[in-house]
Amino acid sequence: MTSKAASTQYRIPLFCVVTLLFWFSMYTCVPILTAYVESLGASHKMAGLIVGMYGFSQMLLRIPVGIMSDRFHKRRMFIVFGMLFTTLAGAGILVSQSVTWILILRALAGAAAATWVDFTILFTSYYRKEETTKAIGTITVYNSLGQMLGILTGGWFADMYGWESSFLIGAVVGTIGFAGSFFLVEKFDNNAQKITMNGVVEVARDRMLLVVSFLAILFQLLTFATVFGFTPVYAQALGATKLDMGLLTFFSTFPTAVAAWVGGRHLSAKLGEKNVIIGGFILSGIFTAIIPMTSHLGVLILTQAIAGFGRGLSTPILMSLSIKHMDSGKRATAMGFYQAIYGLGMFMGPLFMGIAGDLLTLQQGFVIVGLLGCVSAWLAYRLIQIKPAENMAKG
Repeated sequence: MTSKAASTQYRIPLFCVVTLLFWFSMYTCVPILTAYVESLGASHKMAGLIVGMYGFSQMLLRIPVGIMSDRFHKRRMFIVFGMLFTTLAGAGILVSQSVTWILILRALAGAAAATWVDFTILFTSYYRKEETTKAIGTITVYNSLGQMLGILTGGWFADMYGWESSFLIGAVVGTIGFAGSFFLVEKFDNNAQKITMNGVVEVARDRMLLVVSFLAILFQLLTFATVFGFTPVYAQALGATKLDMGLLTFFSTFPTAVAAWVGGRHLSAKLGEKNVIIGGFILSGIFTAIIPMTSHLGVLILTQAIAGFGRGLSTPILMSLSIKHMDSGKRATAMGFYQAIYGLGMFMGPLFMGIAGDLLTLQQGFVIVGLLGCVSAWLAYRLIQIKPAENMAKG
């Protein structure tokens, strides 16, 4: 067997492992971060800003990362830097108890997450163009598994050994992933034209990209306002321990992984991509709006598990629709645009909930965000047009 054949054989399993380690490292702090910074004296608004800073830096960086990636065809290099940044972010929070420094380090974690552009584009390059939805569904599963395992492990370590231990385990796992990222297989189309400024403008004007990016803003707002933001704080008011907060986030993320596999690989082919997206928004919206009606931790976990299933149905399909119709030389730019735009939702969601928590109540904030999710289902019905896919299916 030639070295090229050997690298082809292991490239997908290795990529899936590195992806899992990347998101594991990133998410060990997620179930306890909001409660942790509030324990340091931060207000709801400041805690929301810290959580949202992760999305804000992604919003600023993902388009430049996508453009440079398409320009220089160096996907692996960006992935290596992403693994390094997530390791440094975890290690930095471990040694600092300054709210200001934690804000800066969450921005660094967002810079790491900005390289998800290159994870998705390099992985989809291992598949045929018509298998884009399948590829995105597969990589989203490992994205969700990494988040899920990181969340559960981080919550358990925080409960057993204190807040800081969850940041430590994140830094250790990030270091392992950093080492593994050097062995990823680079792949790009030698005949693909390098992106130009006219190409960037053309990508940014694409109707499908604009529609799914707008819908992704609403989805990320829903997610980061709740399970990755203030749902753990609400759970704490119900008497949840640090481990319980980890379990809450875990059981809301596990169905996301299952739904990403089922929705991205199977349901979208049977029911249609548009219908699956609409169903995902409805589930997430309804089971966010009813959070204030829950007074038992077990019931809260159940509602968030169903909402998580809805997220898993829609997320990989929205992502695949952002690049499915694009030429290979424009895909990273399109993905960078898509992920940068939805970074706005990551920033706005926790910031809105933080302000709502200080000015109104968290319960009222959950209702407003849940209703927005239901309205988003209607917007998806009105805005998404998948004629090219229908024509391909008929052909």
